[in-house]
Amino acid sequence: MIDDLRQCVENAIAGAIVEVSGEGNRFELRVVSDAFDGLGRVKRQQAVYAAIREHIQSGAVHAVTIRALTPAEAE
Repeated sequence: MIDDLRQCVENAIAGAIVEVSGEGNRFELRVVSDAFDGLGRVKRQQAVYAAIREHIQSGAVHAVTIRALTPAEAE
């Protein structure tokens, strides 16, 4: 599941560097991308949620914590 989530986000968000951790149906995602530049926290999280929506709807992911950062913020 970790690899599936990583791949979904990388495919959906240009240039994303994605770190996923967790187990069962609870996960933490750290996503770094230039695509987040100029976006507020909510818009960033919505982009990540949209990328993994299929896994949330299926119940494979129940809880997710998202840290969505620009490269400058990640330093």
